[in-house]
Amino acid sequence: MKYLYLVLLILVFTSCKKDYRKDSFNDVEYTIITDSLVVDTIQTSEKDIKPLDKTISIKIKQKGLIEKKDEREVFEKLIIEKKYLIDKKDYTINFNYPLLNESFKPTHINFNEFIENYYANVVKTESEIIESKLLCDSITASKFREERYIDYKIYIVNDQLMSVLFYKENFYSGAMHPSYSFDGFNFDLNRGVFMTYEDFFNEGSEDELVTLINEKISQKIGKGDVYYDCWELSSDDFFKSKNNFVLNDTYVAFYFDDCVMCPSYTGTYSIELPLVELLSVLKKYDLNPLVF
Repeated sequence: MKYLYLVLLILVFTSCKKDYRKDSFNDVEYTIITDSLVVDTIQTSEKDIKPLDKTISIKIKQKGLIEKKDEREVFEKLIIEKKYLIDKKDYTINFNYPLLNESFKPTHINFNEFIENYYANVVKTESEIIESKLLCDSITASKFREERYIDYKIYIVNDQLMSVLFYKENFYSGAMHPSYSFDGFNFDLNRGVFMTYEDFFNEGSEDELVTLINEKISQKIGKGDVYYDCWELSSDDFFKSKNNFVLNDTYVAFYFDDCVMCPSYTGTYSIELPLVELLSVLKKYDLNPLVF
């Protein structure tokens, strides 16, 4: 009897111990699941905030470009502004560009023909959009909307030289914001010809100019201004964009597409270099209007 009593006590104790562990485990498991749900909620809210902040920054950056003053009003007799808007269900084309008054000089036709026939050819652009849509299946094409936008800034350096900066805004369905790209053209008003990098800068000076530009970028990054997350240019990137510059009588401004020098949400699209800092790379000959 004594031994039987001990056996019964051991069985009761063991049974209680197992039940206690089971209940405790359930409590711990529930706590872990609840904590993981709280963490996930916090992460989701942070992800929602960051794109919103970047979208605001992108809009501010683009607004700064759009509202930047140029000289079109001062030279309104020389410039004829053209506007084209095609707004259809699947796409929008909105082109705004300058032509030169040919009554001032017959050679202004060289500028006008290039802009209308090559750069801002509305008919060609519309044809390309329609053709690209035909390559898609009907379901995809019906949901895909494309927007092509071109505008410009124009600067008259002197009675010989005109600088035009075209900026293109491309927006595709599903993208959070439009992307910007640039083309710079410098036109000799006297000779009626376009001038390129080689007309202003010494042959083989690209590497030296990259160094000068990167020094300027590093200075801006070091100040911790809006250039956070920007980076120095590679030689390849500069070679691709070396003709995308505009001029005035004191500086050269090189423009770079989104994500070449800075991400879309910070920095600026251009770097300005004072002419006095470029004396070592400027070509010194009579046809260069930057010689001083």
